[in-house]
Amino acid sequence: MPVPFGTLYVVATPLGNLGDLSRRAVELLSKVPVVAAEDTRRTRGLLTHLEARPTLLSFHAHSVEHRLETILDILRSGRDVALVSDAGTPSVSDPGTDLVAEARASGISVVPIPGPSAVATILSAAGLPADRYLFLGFIPRKGRERTRLLSRAAAEEWSVVFFEAPPRLVALLEGLIPLAGPGRTAVVGRELTKMHEEIRTGTLGDLADYYTGVPPRGELTIVLQGTGQPAAEPDRTEDAVEQATSLLAGGLSRREVVQRLTQSLGLPRNEAYKLVMELP
Repeated sequence: MPVPFGTLYVVATPLGNLGDLSRRAVELLSKVPVVAAEDTRRTRGLLTHLEARPTLLSFHAHSVEHRLETILDILRSGRDVALVSDAGTPSVSDPGTDLVAEARASGISVVPIPGPSAVATILSAAGLPADRYLFLGFIPRKGRERTRLLSRAAAEEWSVVFFEAPPRLVALLEGLIPLAGPGRTAVVGRELTKMHEEIRTGTLGDLADYYTGVPPRGELTIVLQGTGQPAAEPDRTEDAVEQATSLLAGGLSRREVVQRLTQSLGLPRNEAYKLVMELP
């Protein structure tokens, strides 16, 4: 008779204050045989505090693929595994997503043990609208993708939440200023739930000046105020003309080109028809 699979528990751990660890998480971590951790040194401290002694495995963004398979094999053998990150809820801006996806695809039960989240924590105390928000996490340090995400954040109707490392905070704030304006409100949460917790509200310009003079330390979560207005629809005319010209040159009929434009660019049929018929 086949051995039933174990369960993968996705366990939220404190951002800093150990008092935020739920009773359910304490019970689970005290009895689960295996814990997969983003940073085994940090997690070992938590487990020692709980007087728990599970097998501790490292599982982080740079783990090789066979480590994921090792954890899946443990689950397939019938043993339970708890997945934890450095702090907060796993699979939010950390490598847990791949493990959860593979476990579910393999028919392994995945059970969340909810708790602390830096995103929910800063939104609850920011004083900015949080009924809808955009979470961008850590954005690239440079390049086209960074520019695209900063532009998206500046034009977003709703609040936008970032994670950032202390040495790059000022660069983030200064990168947003030309796009959102120096007067746009933002909130910087530092060391949330810890002894030196700080939640500072100000304009982008004021915050950039402040943190230039007072370099931040610790973990940072930032909220940018939204515009309050839907972002303007991008002008797709140039792309449509280029695509239609190419398709016509390739031998498609104008009717076929109209259909392609409505499918690929989402243009209304009458708009696509008018554009194609006006081409030489």
